[in-house]
Amino acid sequence: MNRLINKLRLDKYLSSYLILGLDMLGTISASLLALVLIRLIFRAIPGVIEFSWIWFGASVLASYCFFMLLRLYRSVIRHSTLRDIGKICLVALGKEFVLGWVIILLPSVSVSDPRLWLLSLLDFCFTIGILVLYRVCMILAYDMLKSSMKYRKRRQRVFVYGADAASVSMVKNLKNSNSYIVVGLLTYGRRLRGARVGEAIVFYFETKEAMSALCDRYDIDGVIFCNEKDVQAEKDRLVRFNSENSVKTLIVPPIEDLEKANGNQRSGIREIKIEDLLGRQEIKISMTEIKANFAGKVVLVTGAAGSIGSELVRQLATFGVKKLILFDNAETPMHNLRLELENRFPDLDFVPVIGDVRQAPRLDFAFRTFHPNVVFHAAAYKHVPLMEENPCEAVLVNVIGSRNVADYCLKYDVEQMVMVSTDKAVNPTNIMGCTKRLAEIYVQSLGQALENGTVAGKTKFVTTRFGNVLGSNGSVIPRFREQIEKGGPITVTHPDITRFFMTIPEACRLVMEAATMTKGNQIFVFDMGESVKIADLAKRMIELAGLKEGEDIKIEYTGLRPGEKIYEEVLSNEENTVKTQHEKIRIACVREYDYQEAISAVDKLEHLSRTVEIPEMVKYMKQVVPEYKSKNSVYEKYDVK
Repeated sequence: MNRLINKLRLDKYLSSYLILGLDMLGTISASLLALVLIRLIFRAIPGVIEFSWIWFGASVLASYCFFMLLRLYRSVIRHSTLRDIGKICLVALGKEFVLGWVIILLPSVSVSDPRLWLLSLLDFCFTIGILVLYRVCMILAYDMLKSSMKYRKRRQRVFVYGADAASVSMVKNLKNSNSYIVVGLLTYGRRLRGARVGEAIVFYFETKEAMSALCDRYDIDGVIFCNEKDVQAEKDRLVRFNSENSVKTLIVPPIEDLEKANGNQRSGIREIKIEDLLGRQEIKISMTEIKANFAGKVVLVTGAAGSIGSELVRQLATFGVKKLILFDNAETPMHNLRLELENRFPDLDFVPVIGDVRQAPRLDFAFRTFHPNVVFHAAAYKHVPLMEENPCEAVLVNVIGSRNVADYCLKYDVEQMVMVSTDKAVNPTNIMGCTKRLAEIYVQSLGQALENGTVAGKTKFVTTRFGNVLGSNGSVIPRFREQIEKGGPITVTHPDITRFFMTIPEACRLVMEAATMTKGNQIFVFDMGESVKIADLAKRMIELAGLKEGEDIKIEYTGLRPGEKIYEEVLSNEENTVKTQHEKIRIACVREYDYQEAISAVDKLEHLSRTVEIPEMVKYMKQVVPEYKSKNSVYEKYDVK
């Protein structure tokens, strides 16, 4: 019953035709009831059969005409007023007026017979009574349903997946919850059929139909998973069953994420997201050493308001840093980040600085004013098609901006600079990837010059490479969500396109882990797990939304965008990397460049980009980075043969 209630849309109104039908049924019932009552009280009326047919016919016709005339059927029953009752009285009067003429005109009945006029009076009263009564009943039923739905919204009936200690603990934690009612534990197979674990009954499922029957029988709203491992194990079975049965799949987030919920598991429970289903185990690292590395230091983050930069800031805020300098040119995102930090970390000492890494004087101000010990350089242009169309800006931000940051790190004796790079710098096929590789070349050659003693300074330069991050600004998952909300279609560039993914928090933790373990002048690459087919990702997101691919939401293939390739390079290839103390982090083996040559190359690129000499600039980029081969791009003609 409650499940049926939840499916009702109380913001909808009854059809006007349905109301008309109910009203007609009410008036006919009133006429029948009046006639039956008269015949029970008094002796039979002469010519009763003929009279009854004429009486009902006139009642139906008169009622219909007056209902249509007064438009009573257009009223919203739950919003009925005295005005509507007045219309009901008029309908009843009109009906009895017509029936009175029937009595007068029928030759088979006597006008002077008091029983007939009593019949009309009873019909009048019954008509008003029935029409008003059923409206009152519907209003009361609506209010009861509304109250029931409000209560149901407050408390959801759920299964807790599993029968281990964590599941039992979750049942105990939710015992007095105002949000959830735990019906029992849920497992696959009949191994624990009918058993009890703690205070909870164990239920089992084996098929979609069995799961559907369980949900209907026990009025289940959702299934709670206690960890991501179980979600991964059941992503193609129970999670899919839930999506098809319109049952919520809920998960308790990791401990570090529960900090946002003040450590409360109940308030931390959330609906499962596509990020939880991507089929890769999150890389776990020890945060103790990382926290010790940054505690008490002044840290500057460029691109602080971006997806990666803002998460770096959030994590650094928990490490006991002396001061955080937030450097970004995006005003509104910076403002939002500031408000978040003030709310979540009221004791944090941080300074937002609006500035552009292309503007050396503004960077100089930030460095000489705050004297950072560590710099995380996350400011960059990242969208491949857009950078293909605006190559000069890509060079100015990604290459010249990185050079500016690195030079000021050296000038002001920064202990360490950590540059965030990308997998697209590996054998680049687009402008964006090549500019990130050029930034790597400059930073790496500067670090090499420091090690060789040809340049004086103490800064350690570290570069980190990883693939796509889930949920970053402008990335595929937020775009797919938006397209689903609009009713589709979902646009995918190619049916075979694949990408590596990791979560933003995971990527940021790995960046800081690399910064902690580095000995200086290294490019770290991360194990990204298995690549994900974007078309499959789109299909799973459609399922999670409770929709069907091809019926509710269509997938359209639009063709590869400029500079886009179908498969990304495997970063952690053993032939091109060496191991570190962390099994998921390796050091890339790349071609080394002379620092003076790097300076010359970057200076020339700066001149070409500022004078917007695009053909010459792209040709020179391909000369400096010979592995840069354009794909699906207008710059393919400049490839070195």
